[in-house]
Amino acid sequence: MPLAVGDKFPEGVTFGWVPYVEEKSDITACGIPQRYNASKEWADKKVVLFSVPGAFTPGCSAKHLPGYINNLSKLKEKGVDVVAVIAFNDSWVMSAWGKANGIKGDDILFLSDDAKFTAEKVGWMKGERTGRYAMVIDKGVVTYAENEPGSEVTVSSAEAVLAKL
Repeated sequence: MPLAVGDKFPEGVTFGWVPYVEEKSDITACGIPQRYNASKEWADKKVVLFSVPGAFTPGCSAKHLPGYINNLSKLKEKGVDVVAVIAFNDSWVMSAWGKANGIKGDDILFLSDDAKFTAEKVGWMKGERTGRYAMVIDKGVVTYAENEPGSEVTVSSAEAVLAKL
């Protein structure tokens, strides 16, 4: 059953992650993937998590991600501590996608759903890939959770999330 408003964010949710480091800022430079313990890291924070079916895909790169990049300061003004995107891709691809979009440091976390959080905890899939959705987690409790009904970016857009904060 998908997570819903009022649910606690599950324990033990981890994602694949390649932390950004300046000396490996080139898109062709690889870091070492690590486990990012979202349950622990986000326990006392306000988090916007959005999911896309795939990095570098047309809809995700041209329609979904740009809204979050362009509205990052507005999200932060609303008290958001962490903005994170997950996709089915591995950690290296997610890292490269962040670099390709000019994201440095931890402004937006580009995380790999390699442990299948979407499939096991949320249930919102698009075939074998993660679905397109957005979620707000505030101190461990889900306060917004919407799955896209079709292929458009509506309820999971940065603008839709901003309206609910």
